[in-house]
Amino acid sequence: MAVAIVLVLLVVGSILFHFLSPWYFTPIASNWGMIDDTVTITFWVTGFVFVAINFFMAYAVVRYRYQKGRRAVYEPENKKLEWWLTGFTTLGVVAMLAPGLFVWAKFVEVPKEASVIEAIGQQWHWSFRFPGKDGVLGTVDTKYVSVENPFGINTDDPNGQDDVLIASNEVHLPIDKPVKVLLRSTDVLHNFTVPQFRVKMDLVPGMVPYIWFTPTRTGKFEILCEELCGIAHFAMRGSVVVEEQTAFHTWLSSHPTFAQSSSRGAGDAVAGDPLYATCAACHGPQGEGNLALNAPKLSGLQDSYMQRQLKYFKQGARGTHDEDVFGKMMAPMAATLVDEVAIENVVAYIKTLPDKPAPATVNGDAAHGKKIYATCGVCHGPKGQGRWSTNAPRHAGMSDWYMVTQLKNFKQGIRGAHPQDMYGPQMGFMADLLVDDQAINDVVAYINTL
Repeated sequence: MAVAIVLVLLVVGSILFHFLSPWYFTPIASNWGMIDDTVTITFWVTGFVFVAINFFMAYAVVRYRYQKGRRAVYEPENKKLEWWLTGFTTLGVVAMLAPGLFVWAKFVEVPKEASVIEAIGQQWHWSFRFPGKDGVLGTVDTKYVSVENPFGINTDDPNGQDDVLIASNEVHLPIDKPVKVLLRSTDVLHNFTVPQFRVKMDLVPGMVPYIWFTPTRTGKFEILCEELCGIAHFAMRGSVVVEEQTAFHTWLSSHPTFAQSSSRGAGDAVAGDPLYATCAACHGPQGEGNLALNAPKLSGLQDSYMQRQLKYFKQGARGTHDEDVFGKMMAPMAATLVDEVAIENVVAYIKTLPDKPAPATVNGDAAHGKKIYATCGVCHGPKGQGRWSTNAPRHAGMSDWYMVTQLKNFKQGIRGAHPQDMYGPQMGFMADLLVDDQAINDVVAYINTL
């Protein structure tokens, strides 16, 4: 009897939990209500079966419980019952599968008026590409991917010259306009998912699958990678901003085309020499850094990383947090660089400075730090050399005290929490793996050995 009561309570509790639970789907923000309907039908079918089977079990436990003097009856088959079960099972399977077939038929038929964009997945970030005025995306291939051409666009294809490149985890879309999203991976399996849009699809290297949807309400929605793609898989996030058509066009026009990005040459080191005079006051004439002024070593850092950080300081993505004391000192200095050309020039000059390792100042257990650094090395390289493909700067030979400060800032949310910082949140997640200050010192002490 006790078992029967437990089974009944299990059913009643499950039903109450389903209807009273605050956890369910996020509010839908696209045209794919059919997918919600399909899931609801599946819940009803499986829920009915769950209730029926458990109530039958409870009935059987009571009805056929042991009683002294009662003998069991052996009934090897019951064709009538078997036909009924076969019929009900068939109806249940059809009820669950048929709606999904109708949804899939609509899913693979993209409306003719849908615009086409491309989402590129790469360990561990997203970027996007829009067609230019010709309305056609240029051809791409991973063999073309390089520092100068991270999107892998075929330079011989004229259709790609006006493609608009979004080197950011954030993409904007106009409301109530159908869009087809081509999905391309440059390395491993990824998955493009926006829970509010109810559509998802794997990114398979060598293939270009797609999804389509129509955003139906404005707002900012998170992009997730729901395919285990490596150590920072959980941090591979982006966002879709759905807005009015006018705002969308303003946003899109603020990004460069492939031709514009290609025509922008390297910075002029000669022009950057006088600009560096301001920087040298803190960072040293040779870019060697100055601990007394809390200015890290600059010589040896990748161009792309320095350019990005200088832009962050100018835009307010860094140096605006109340507790970022040294960042606030850097922000007005970055403001003296009037435009991107000035930033590129000063970075080009820094690149000419001698690259001498910064002196070690941090004490820690390097042997323990080596084990911790196995995680860091996936992005920053096993020798701390940095990797442009993962947007990870060089560590080896850089100012160790600065790395300690920044790791603490990432852990505390002082750095990396600003919405315009594309890769800061990812680093914040990774810094949380360092459990305390000793772990930070240990991993930095190991970096000093590289």
